[in-house]
Amino acid sequence: MDHYFTPQPSGEHEIREISYTFHGKELIFYTDAGVFARDHVDFGTSLLIQEMGIDEEDLVLDLGAGYGPIGIAAACLAKKGKVYMVDINERAIGLARLNIKKNRLNNIEALVSDGVKELPEGLLFDVILTNPPIRAGKEAVFRFYEEAYERLKNGGRFWVVIQKKQGAESTEKKLKGLFSRVEKVAQAKGYRVYRAEKNTLEE
Repeated sequence: MDHYFTPQPSGEHEIREISYTFHGKELIFYTDAGVFARDHVDFGTSLLIQEMGIDEEDLVLDLGAGYGPIGIAAACLAKKGKVYMVDINERAIGLARLNIKKNRLNNIEALVSDGVKELPEGLLFDVILTNPPIRAGKEAVFRFYEEAYERLKNGGRFWVVIQKKQGAESTEKKLKGLFSRVEKVAQAKGYRVYRAEKNTLEE
């Protein structure tokens, strides 16, 4: 059986349309079988979207973007910046591209990529966001954290949401081993949102 961390899901298409309200604006998303949270924007993703701090001119990466709710919400905030969305799942990125057009955004780009591999070499971000692919296993999730650290500018911020029962404590320990500052900024319904800051002068 496929899971959403699959390059080419084999299941039959079941495209549907869902909505999500962000800062008073209704965002519309097309979803499909073989992608994460196809029936609605899941609670963890929504919690991260509500908490994430993004400035108007930030360069942002949504790592493991799925059909794009986090990245598209980020693009609404980074109006003078740019957002990249990456995911290994080709079906998810196809949907993300449709959702970019549906929501009439021109400061965002979606790429099929296993982590950061297909991003331009040397491109560094102000903010990186992820609701990591837990089903892919701890090794894949921790690789996301390591790649995020490498791709952040000095002073950049990494935001991650994770359930307590799916490894929040090991996530916190891993982040503290990578970043100079790590704080838990939100906790609700078993989910935790962490904010980590890269500051090489303090490390």
